[in-house]
Amino acid sequence: MRGPFNLWRLIRTGATFERTGAMHVVLEAMNAPPRLRFAARVLGWPFKLLGLKGDPNQPPLTRALTALGPAYIKFGQTLATRPDVVGQELADQLRYLQDKLPPFSRAEAMQMIAQELEAPVDEIFSEVSEPVAAASIAQVHSAIRADTGVRVAVKVLRPNVERAFRTDVDAFYFAARVIEFLLPSTRRLRPLDVIRHFESVVEGELDLRLEAASAAEFAANTENDEGFSVPRPIWNLSSRRVMTLSWVEGMAMGDNAALDAAGIDRNELGVRVLTLFLRHALRDGFFHGDMHQGNLKVSPTGEIIALDFGIMGRIDSFTRRAYAEILFGFIRKDYRRVAEVHFEAGYVPPDRDIDEFARALRSVGEPIFGMDARHISMARLLAYLFEVTERFGMETRTELILLQRTMVVVEGVARSLNPEINMWHVAKPVVEEYIRESIGPKALAGDLLATLRILARFGPHMPRLVEDALIAQAHPQQRVVAPDRNRPVIWGLVGGGLVGLGVVLGAIL
Repeated sequence: MRGPFNLWRLIRTGATFERTGAMHVVLEAMNAPPRLRFAARVLGWPFKLLGLKGDPNQPPLTRALTALGPAYIKFGQTLATRPDVVGQELADQLRYLQDKLPPFSRAEAMQMIAQELEAPVDEIFSEVSEPVAAASIAQVHSAIRADTGVRVAVKVLRPNVERAFRTDVDAFYFAARVIEFLLPSTRRLRPLDVIRHFESVVEGELDLRLEAASAAEFAANTENDEGFSVPRPIWNLSSRRVMTLSWVEGMAMGDNAALDAAGIDRNELGVRVLTLFLRHALRDGFFHGDMHQGNLKVSPTGEIIALDFGIMGRIDSFTRRAYAEILFGFIRKDYRRVAEVHFEAGYVPPDRDIDEFARALRSVGEPIFGMDARHISMARLLAYLFEVTERFGMETRTELILLQRTMVVVEGVARSLNPEINMWHVAKPVVEEYIRESIGPKALAGDLLATLRILARFGPHMPRLVEDALIAQAHPQQRVVAPDRNRPVIWGLVGGGLVGLGVVLGAIL
């Protein structure tokens, strides 16, 4: 019975956009041709009354997304960081979705805190404020600990938010299957895998214990990053639906007037946002996956404070190197090397022509680098690169979806601070530093040492392995080494023989 319900859910989505006036706003922002606008109006009008009414006090698109639920709100939060895509007026409207959504009652929050922490609230906190911020999944209260008198932030999940997200995600799966069936050419994009990835991200956001773990890891990774800080979780006051963190004060990253009044250099701030994101992704392989203005504050001294760690991205060292080499190749206009990295990483099928692919990549990079700073865009590069890789049969890489999406979001944040910022000038030193540390001779020696350490683990087994090998050599008719054990014997001998070399290299490095 889920199929009919999901079909109804998608119909109601379109009807809600029509009823709230959001359909007209979206088509206007997209500069849709008149015929498409007319078709949307004709098809949408009969279903208009089936849509959700929403809050008439909100702008049309915000009204539609908040009425439809948390998954749709997440989409709107991303668009809020892209004034160059949707226009400044629409971006300002959507920014409302980041931390100014209608809260649920303090009484409900108090009830959940007591239930989750298994104690009366007044025994834990001497004071709990009304909500100070409300987003799609949770809201935050200021509180004072009863035992220490220290102010903390208490994050509480919205009631029934888990069920609402599952409903939306189920409808997204249905839509992905319909798209694959009706448009077979889209299967290379693996829409079902994309939805699975989105679902895994959402599941992480709905368990605040995982968010607390992410906050702790992120804080440890970045504790030496100048001009950046992360609030620490308080573990004994956190659970699945409630999380307590240290309290932080700051201005909203999206409030340019407040930043100017405080004397904050917005150009330097924009450069720092981009630099830190790239450094976290490349250096640590662990980055904030939801860096919109609602999750970033600025302290009075100009320090960037990151909040909300429900969506974090993780990429392995191989993917980091490939991604860095692709960016570095574009920065240096070495399109042949960019093409080679795509083939080496298996992103493009090996039967395709690498020279043709390099030429296509040049057609992506050259027009962008010919633009002035206001129009040089990583988002535009990713869009053009997507078109080219589609022609060459590249499948969607689900492990890169969050990284690419976050890069677009961070670019939007930086441009909101300074529209003149040059993305490539900012990215170049960070990528070059990573290339030197992770792809040069020192990195090669480090990889060799790591390999030798793994081989050296065979050391405790060496006497038995050598004895078995020698017996097998001397008495082949009484062979005691099974065929499947030959490979461990060989690798054990190699490992033991290379241990000394590993020690030498370790001393040199």
